[in-house]
Amino acid sequence: MTDNQLYNLRGRLSSVPMGDNIRRFLDYMDIEAGLSQNTLLGYGRDLLKFAKHCKTQGISEIKQVKPQHIYDYLRKLSKDGLVESTIHRALMAIKMMFRHALLFKNIDTDFFDVIDGPKRWQKLPVIADKRKIMELLESPDQEHDPYYYRDKAILETLYSTGMRASEIAGINVKDLNLSIGYVRCIGKGKKERIIPMNKKSISAVKEYLETLRPELPKTPGQNYAFISRTGRKLDRVEIWRIVKKYAIRSGMPKGLTVHTLRHCFATHLLSGGADLRSLQEMLGHADIATTQIYTHVDQDRLKSIHKQFHPRG
Repeated sequence: MTDNQLYNLRGRLSSVPMGDNIRRFLDYMDIEAGLSQNTLLGYGRDLLKFAKHCKTQGISEIKQVKPQHIYDYLRKLSKDGLVESTIHRALMAIKMMFRHALLFKNIDTDFFDVIDGPKRWQKLPVIADKRKIMELLESPDQEHDPYYYRDKAILETLYSTGMRASEIAGINVKDLNLSIGYVRCIGKGKKERIIPMNKKSISAVKEYLETLRPELPKTPGQNYAFISRTGRKLDRVEIWRIVKKYAIRSGMPKGLTVHTLRHCFATHLLSGGADLRSLQEMLGHADIATTQIYTHVDQDRLKSIHKQFHPRG
């Protein structure tokens, strides 16, 4: 689906200013930077909107864009009611494209050092306590859920590894080493990482691979671990729907998502004594500053450290 969306987006670029610049930028980020298809699609959509805005301002090529045009566009996004994080993402896409244009001498000046984006409060991730997560993991019903073994394996693996929806969707059977207990994962930027699995997830995946998966149709040339009733790869939206289904069944908030399980994985590991560097590696964060947000969430751990080491604790 994403490939088709990217193809259609590239086709629409021919009708806007800077269409060739945007296309070359997306190709560069795909081939040289190895960004995921979803990230490329997000950048492409943001840049297409910006190019359409430039067209209304009489701009026909990238050299004509000035800082004031960028500020006008950001103000327009704000007036349209977009949240700060979305505006910030749009600005980052524009910055990256212009620095790509500077690298290949399509423009002469980098003026983005003087452009400030919206100031963002760092939002703490929403997590659920361990008891609620256990209820979620036990919510698949073997008697009434036809894909019980698959869904159980997906839930256990998500919580055991902290993987993103797109990452677990892309797992091949050969990526699973259940005898040792780890999974090979391809994350953002096509970077590979190895993540340990716990006993519950290993057992659930083994049961699924031995019982349900052999009964599902086979798709020639593909060997994805988690497949649909027709034998094709589950996409990230379907993974989200599976999690949502059991979250509602277990009485958890409707806003619970796959990413909530990722946050819970990280926070619960920290509360158990895991160090930040190991957690960073398992989550696939390029910068440890991204991982450090979980130290603000784990209030129980902070309280216990304070009580243990403060003279009047």
